[in-house]
Amino acid sequence: MINVSKGWNEKQKKLNILLPNQKTFEKGIFLLLEMHSLLHDKKVYKINTKTFYDNLWENMKDDTCRIISNKETSILWNIWHITRIEDIISNIIIENKETIFNKEIQTKLNIKIKDTGNAMTYSEIESFNKNINIKELKEYRIKVGKSTQKIIKTIEFSDIKRKAEKEQLEKIKQNGGVIDNPESIWLLDFWGKKNILGLIMMPITRHQIVHLNDCFKIKQKYKK
Repeated sequence: MINVSKGWNEKQKKLNILLPNQKTFEKGIFLLLEMHSLLHDKKVYKINTKTFYDNLWENMKDDTCRIISNKETSILWNIWHITRIEDIISNIIIENKETIFNKEIQTKLNIKIKDTGNAMTYSEIESFNKNINIKELKEYRIKVGKSTQKIIKTIEFSDIKRKAEKEQLEKIKQNGGVIDNPESIWLLDFWGKKNILGLIMMPITRHQIVHLNDCFKIKQKYKK
């Protein structure tokens, strides 16, 4: 089994050193792009080598990615969760624009939820796994990855200490990114307390690698 988190902590530490220093900021952005590329389909960065994400889907059966694990999550839920969060953080908070996710994409995905899935019950995850269009989920993730790639390239050193405005956090609610449930609404406070560097260090990088690692564990355990 591929351990996608191996060596990742060192990259996270290096990123946290490079980005807050104006002299090494550009190197930090370069490293961030390298790390981000590994979390997405190789089509996002137009590279030939397979990424962590590509390896996850290799020889994956639909039945396997729909299985709910002991943690009461599935591979499909994990991919939706990290993609929706990346979409929200990159586009609403960092870039201050609308998310990639919209009604058209929701219809293509064939899902009822708009939020990150934090508050979903077991039965809701069952329904989600059964109904979601896997091909469209992959397409949504590619679109989010490409958008974030462009946004990363526009980040300037002066942006690093910037925090989300109240209007942006409210926009997340209006967008449907969080719902009025304690398991979901806390995210606004969590994201609101972090500056752009903190959001890069958690939702954009570390958070995604943790969930991808969980996906590999599920795949290994339930593959037939």
